[in-house]
Amino acid sequence: MGVPARGALAAIVAISAFAVYLNSLNCGFVFDDISAIKDNRDLRPHTPLKNVFYNDFWGTPMHKEQSHKSYRPLCVLTFRWNYLIHQLDPMGYHLLNVILHIGVCLLYFRTCLMFLSDSATFVSSLLFAVHPIHTEAVTGVVGRAETLSSLFYLAALITYTKCCRSRRSTGWKSLILSMFFVFTAMLCKEQGITATAVCVFYEIFVVQKIRAVDIFLTLKAAFGGKKISLTWSSEGTKRLTVLTLVTFSLLILRLHVMGSKLPVFTRFDNPASVAPTPIRQLTYNYLAAVNLRLLFLPSDLCCDWTMGTIPLIESFSDPRNLATIATHTTILGLLITAILTPNRQTSIILIMSLAMMVLPFLPASNLFFPVGFVIAERVLYAPSMGFCMLIGYGWSILCDKKFKKLTLFLLITLLAAHTTKTFMRNYDWLDEYSIFMSGLKVNDRNAKLFNNVGHALESQGKFKEALNFFNMAVQVQGDDIGAHINVGRTYNHLKMFKEAEDAYLKAKSLLPKAKPGESYQARIAPNHLNVFVNLANLIAKNATRLEEADLLYRQAISMRADYTQAYINRGDVLIKLNRTKEAQEVYERALFYDSNNPDIYYNLGVVFLEQGKASQALAYLDKALEFDPEHEQALLNSAILLQELGRAELRKVARERLLKLLRKDSNNERVHFNLGMLAMDDHDSGSAERWFRNAVALKEDFRSALFNLALLLADEQRPLEAAPFLNQLVRFHPDHVKGLILLGDIYINNIKDLDAAENCYRRILQLDPTNIQGLHNLCVVMVERGKLGLAAQCLERAAALAPHQDYVHRHLAIVKARISRLSPEQRDTEVFDDSFWQSGPKERNFNMGDISNSNSIGSTSGTSGLNNMENSQFLGKTDSVFSNHHNHIGHKRNTDSTNHMVHLKSSSKPARVTLTEMKPEVKNTHIDHDKSSANLNNQQEYSSGNFFNKNMNSDATELTIDRERAINSEKFDRTAPAFSTNGKHGTIRRKDTALS
Repeated sequence: MGVPARGALAAIVAISAFAVYLNSLNCGFVFDDISAIKDNRDLRPHTPLKNVFYNDFWGTPMHKEQSHKSYRPLCVLTFRWNYLIHQLDPMGYHLLNVILHIGVCLLYFRTCLMFLSDSATFVSSLLFAVHPIHTEAVTGVVGRAETLSSLFYLAALITYTKCCRSRRSTGWKSLILSMFFVFTAMLCKEQGITATAVCVFYEIFVVQKIRAVDIFLTLKAAFGGKKISLTWSSEGTKRLTVLTLVTFSLLILRLHVMGSKLPVFTRFDNPASVAPTPIRQLTYNYLAAVNLRLLFLPSDLCCDWTMGTIPLIESFSDPRNLATIATHTTILGLLITAILTPNRQTSIILIMSLAMMVLPFLPASNLFFPVGFVIAERVLYAPSMGFCMLIGYGWSILCDKKFKKLTLFLLITLLAAHTTKTFMRNYDWLDEYSIFMSGLKVNDRNAKLFNNVGHALESQGKFKEALNFFNMAVQVQGDDIGAHINVGRTYNHLKMFKEAEDAYLKAKSLLPKAKPGESYQARIAPNHLNVFVNLANLIAKNATRLEEADLLYRQAISMRADYTQAYINRGDVLIKLNRTKEAQEVYERALFYDSNNPDIYYNLGVVFLEQGKASQALAYLDKALEFDPEHEQALLNSAILLQELGRAELRKVARERLLKLLRKDSNNERVHFNLGMLAMDDHDSGSAERWFRNAVALKEDFRSALFNLALLLADEQRPLEAAPFLNQLVRFHPDHVKGLILLGDIYINNIKDLDAAENCYRRILQLDPTNIQGLHNLCVVMVERGKLGLAAQCLERAAALAPHQDYVHRHLAIVKARISRLSPEQRDTEVFDDSFWQSGPKERNFNMGDISNSNSIGSTSGTSGLNNMENSQFLGKTDSVFSNHHNHIGHKRNTDSTNHMVHLKSSSKPARVTLTEMKPEVKNTHIDHDKSSANLNNQQEYSSGNFFNKNMNSDATELTIDRERAINSEKFDRTAPAFSTNGKHGTIRRKDTALS
């Protein structure tokens, strides 16, 4: 077949590979993708590029014990390039995976041509392109390690064939390039090093033309004491020497990178690894049969084969041993055929196919060293090349015989079935819930799958459904500590704290126990220590058990000195115990073990802010942003802190950080609120109003946003627009004194509802009987009602509480002067005492129901409420006008702190109404706020009516805005993460083993 025809066949293979994985572009990040991509800081542009070459595939430094020792820097670099282009949009990652798979298919087509006929090459390549066993390697983003490594693996083999086209000469450039490809393949995934072994087989059986039977006869003669020499060229010896030296050099380098230590796995990851002889050997050999069965019949595919998926083979009588025997017999039969066949080409095809199938599988076979999984479909990506070559060659043999039509039909059926299976399997990888549920359909003995379905539901807020799956995980694997931790955490979400504590205590009881009088070491999986953190976090909710929580953190740290999660959470408890200096020391100790952790720098910033050291706090928040410019809490709180410094150039930086947060999450109400505060600082009330409205729309009970928006509107002479927001504020926060003061002001001045205003002030006095603002304004309501006796008693109480407030004494004098002009029968005799504001509506005949129920308050939902408000029936007396005013919004800072949330106190001088007389002939007078300046010292008495007006003089004090100061009430990682094998994400991850 000519080159154009071969090109057409190759194009068909490429198109098929693309078409069958086209729907994978819609899949998200699932399973290991979360750890390797979403949670891996090495992908972020701000992380030094060198970190990629010092950390493992998951972003953990190789020297750490918890590192998986999987060293794949080139694969991580491709993830980093993806992130640079489109951040965390999954489509770009999946698209590159599909492109890499197409590239591997084309190189595989080229490789097959070296051994097979054109038709057999086409069949093998097409089968490889659509084989369902590859979905995990192609559709799972972390499977890129397989495709990328295979790409360079094939490039190394193809390039090696070019360097040895002649037995008696060597193309050294091609040889060096081939070894470079081997090195590159190994930096993508450890199995890439097996390319040198395949090259050795190619050198011996293809280049040197040594038949397998010749080697067999030579070995037989050697054992019989005879000498038979094989024809061997010196150039071949040189090439084999290079291959050997390169292999050993790469192995030594790999061992050096991983610190000459094997990764640590638990018995749940690979149960057979801790089983005794011969159970371990029987099980491992059976696993080879299971892998071969998946290549032949990929019907029951599962994303996770760990834990109890494949029960151990505990005796020679187990019928599954027959599958092991059949597998080894098949491979041995093919090898014997390769040795005995007189057809040299058949021998080469069989040997190279077996070499390409077996050699790449050996590092993951558990036969030489334990790995972190039982079976992983993705690791069959490279071995399937040899398998597909055998299938293609077998089909070509059958096709040459009388069964041509039948074999063609069977081939079409096989390819159609594989294509359909692959296409449908891609949908299983759509999200975490779908992939784990698909696994449970195949295997219901794996507790990890139940846990991961639970995590998927938990991430959607479906805690009750998640709890069911976590409990099923406990039933399947009762000694799974992680499952019990998950149960406890879910109970915690459901506010079932007693059950949560019981679950954590059960998990804790499963940890290895100390034996009295004995000294021994027991290895505990790092993530099992989460039980101490989660239990301590739960206990710490009770302020009386903080010391008990601290003890648990210290226990975890004593078991693992570099357990930074325990340090982070312990520091928070120490802050609650007011031991901020000790908390600082704890965080600094954590930095010793993890100096690149932005969360620790953030929490140190919290500590220094608690200590009142704003400059040091800001420095640590900025340091956190150096390591992680996307750190949301550091961005938010540093922006607030920068804003509080009051300098225009720093406000610009603060705004940039807040806008960056807004681009990440436009639904963060605190970002909108603080952008509004920045606008207020810049005297841009229009923008401030817009940001405050956004914050309230996102969080209807946002205390500070509601009040500040209402205050801003009132200050702009739009009180009727402010009233609905105040109504909303006191509905959610009935103890908001400043909101009640402002709402009472609007009721009196604008809505003319004295009953509602009185309710506001009485509510304030119920909260704080010494509140001068509320008391004074209540006195004014009494004056407006004509109850001068009560007003006088009220003002006398106010004068007693605030003897240095001159305006109270002046107003008291006004009222007493008025009373003196009244006859005894005109004077009211009601007594003003504590029961006045504590009595119910029936005793006082006032509406003490929800203040928001006043018929003169509109809704915040639209303009109709405002129109209704403007047209409302004024319930107050229309023959006397009362005006209550507040000055412009102030910018005073607050210094009090509750639960780590710093709010502003109101001004020390209370905002209030002040009293003066108006001319009696004026009715429903409009108050000109620029001209209302009647002199309280020039009092005149009138015989009719009680007319009072607010005097806007220097006595009037301001209502101040509510600010959110750094730091908010939640410090980073106060709650330990959901149980996982890497401690970073709720889903339990499984990772490929490193080559030792």
